[in-house]
Amino acid sequence: MIRFAAAAAFLLAGAGAAFAQAKTITFSHLANPSHEAALYAIEQGIVTSDKIKVEVTALDIAALQQAIAARTFDVVEGAAMAVPRANARGLDLQIIGIAQRAHEEGLGSTIWVKPDSPIQTAEDLKGKRVGGYTLSSAGMTLVRIALNQAHGLDVSPEGGDLQFVELPESALAAALAAGNVDASVLIHAQAYEAMKSGEFRPVVQLGKDMTEKFGLRTITSVLVAYGDKLTEDPESYQEFLRMFRESVDYALANQEEVFTAVGEQEDIDPEFFTTWFTKFTSIPVYISQNDLDAIDMLWTEATKLGVLDVPHTTAIEATWDGAVFEGVEGR
Repeated sequence: MIRFAAAAAFLLAGAGAAFAQAKTITFSHLANPSHEAALYAIEQGIVTSDKIKVEVTALDIAALQQAIAARTFDVVEGAAMAVPRANARGLDLQIIGIAQRAHEEGLGSTIWVKPDSPIQTAEDLKGKRVGGYTLSSAGMTLVRIALNQAHGLDVSPEGGDLQFVELPESALAAALAAGNVDASVLIHAQAYEAMKSGEFRPVVQLGKDMTEKFGLRTITSVLVAYGDKLTEDPESYQEFLRMFRESVDYALANQEEVFTAVGEQEDIDPEFFTTWFTKFTSIPVYISQNDLDAIDMLWTEATKLGVLDVPHTTAIEATWDGAVFEGVEGR
């Protein structure tokens, strides 16, 4: 009995030591209710690990850009264009996963106007004030690429066909309602509310235009990490990717539980999440050939527009070898 008790005590002590030694991976993502749903299973302790703990922080786009440069977090959701920009500054930033892949319908990249606006087509946007968030972000760059490639508009920030007005994401809908801009992109929660209320109407679905033009589902954000940290502890980052993907899968398999709980937490209709995951965007985490091709397209077109003014490799060369690939030849 004494030997058994001693053995049990040893095992408990060992388990406690292992737990105490679990590494913490800090992760910062875009402040968006959909991401809270995607991370619900991690936050609630449903998806766990005996190797790492994950600490999550939500930030707006500008703050995410600053966090990448400052190396504030281990993993950051950022624009794909942040990678060549960081590399050009001597920062070894690598893609480890995909944070947002647009749906074929592309509702996340729509330009909206007030119901009584005379603007009916993309052509009507000429000479108008178009609201948007950070112009250097991948999302706004894709908007500009679509307006240029699918609709033939000059999207130069100065002297172009449109007057882009940079605004905080949270202020886009209010600016449009107040008439401070003639048209605007909206963040996803605002777009969903517009769809429900009819307060604004869509003029062009640019995500759909991009899918038709390039045959790709565009990538608006990626998961990035730092080369030295990846080399030092690759297993912890692979475990993070596993946990994140399993958390997303849990949300999609248990929609009533997750969407209801997060809807209450974020004060948003649970139906928003159903619409978001089926018509706006997915959070695949793992990397497909579509994703690599879409990032290559983004970098090429952004270079043509002058948005990306630093050298870049191909997406596969900029991606961590330890990432999880789906249907990518040779990986």
